[in-house]
Amino acid sequence: MTVRVRIAPSPTGNLHIGTARTAVFNWLFARHHGGKFILRIEDTDLERSKPEFTQNIFEGLTWLGLTWDEEPVYQTARMHLYREKIQQLLDRGLAYRAYDTPEELDAMREAQRREMKHLRYDNRHRNLTPNRKQRF
Repeated sequence: MTVRVRIAPSPTGNLHIGTARTAVFNWLFARHHGGKFILRIEDTDLERSKPEFTQNIFEGLTWLGLTWDEEPVYQTARMHLYREKIQQLLDRGLAYRAYDTPEELDAMREAQRREMKHLRYDNRHRNLTPNRKQRF
């Protein structure tokens, strides 16, 4: 078995100390076992991701002496793969679409906070009839 570890920072801000710490441990683990250390850029938050933050991540990891063994993987470049897999799950009935507005999600979270419940999606659209889905 080949060891393959990764670090997946989000370029929505500068390199975080916690991310750097995890990167060091993963890099050391990969090197110890003759494996690979992969850098995956989690750039799917299109509004907040910035090239200067990606550059800061590269520079910070390099400053720490951490080198990755393959070209960095950008999540947005793989969106077509994720869409295919999502469609497969939908087609097989293993996933469902949710039709909540941001306001409805905020209201759901606020109600859960008031009731001191864990914040989670309540699956309200899991078992919609075809007729209800059509209305959405």
